[in-house]
Amino acid sequence: MDVDKIVAYWLSTSTEDFKVMEHLFEKGDYAHALFFAHLAIEKMLKALYCKKKKEHAPYKHNLLNLARLIKLSLSEEQELWLEEVNRFNLEARYPDFKLNFYKVCTRDFTMGHINKAKEFISWISNKL
Repeated sequence: MDVDKIVAYWLSTSTEDFKVMEHLFEKGDYAHALFFAHLAIEKMLKALYCKKKKEHAPYKHNLLNLARLIKLSLSEEQELWLEEVNRFNLEARYPDFKLNFYKVCTRDFTMGHINKAKEFISWISNKL
């Protein structure tokens, strides 16, 4: 297993997902922008997982669980925020959650989470 190659894959796809998130936000598609924020964060965590564990990342999407698997020292605020971001993965994806989620996804709500995503991704990048 070429760890550096796998880490590079996760990093490049995270960067692409982040760009998509920004494009979706610019177009006013806030719910899907938040879904892509979740993806970008997930892939950064998987890059760090591979780097630390020298193995493939698990097929998991729960951000807090991924962070715990790599023993990230998270603040309580970061833990609560990751729990909230986990909702974006489900609520943007499944029809029974979508309608209510779309109502919550205002421009300001989304911008706040995008800013936090940028900070979190930068924090993870420093650990790589």
